[in-house]
Amino acid sequence: MTSWKTFAFWVLLLNFSALFPAPAQNANGGKKRIVVLGDSITAGYGLDPQEAYPALLQKKIDAAGLPYTVANAGVSGDTTAGGLRRIDWALGKDGAEVLVVALGGNDGLRGIKPGQTEENLAGIIDKARAKTPEMKVLVAAMQMPDNMGAEFTGKFKELFPKVAKDKKAELVPFLLDGVGGVESLNQDDRIHPNVEGQKKVADNIWKVLEPILKAEEKVP
Repeated sequence: MTSWKTFAFWVLLLNFSALFPAPAQNANGGKKRIVVLGDSITAGYGLDPQEAYPALLQKKIDAAGLPYTVANAGVSGDTTAGGLRRIDWALGKDGAEVLVVALGGNDGLRGIKPGQTEENLAGIIDKARAKTPEMKVLVAAMQMPDNMGAEFTGKFKELFPKVAKDKKAELVPFLLDGVGGVESLNQDDRIHPNVEGQKKVADNIWKVLEPILKAEEKVP
């Protein structure tokens, strides 16, 4: 092929490519995205990140052959107010198909009014769905120890199912079910789950998350 013909060939090819661009590659390799918005429990405080429950959920998802990738958006010490401020950042420009909200424990320990925690959780869900209207949301409930007072602990416990109902989200009844207060499943601080405790936390979420993912993928 002569040089001018070669030049014309490449011009034609470039113009054709501009008119019919190749499909963009999905940043997650074609997989859908699950974002877990949480605090130190989600971040895996005191542990390797691969031992934290979001990474364990990923293993369960992979074993089930489901096309999802889990993003750990846990920040130690975070509150629902912090989650509300950073939800847009956590979701990123691509958003997510599923959001797990595992915040509120630090609110309770700081004595923040349950009504404010409820408002923040609702705001997180509203912001997330403004980006992705069809997003599935799981609210992972927390509970406070009795020494916080009966009135406070009661109102705190009630706010999570209320938010889930009001916002048509799924409820994980208690994130630390079977873990909170169990010495063998927590680190020396008796607050943060150890390796075995994180496995139990992952199981608690998976009970609610698995049917949602399978329903979305129409897996029996």
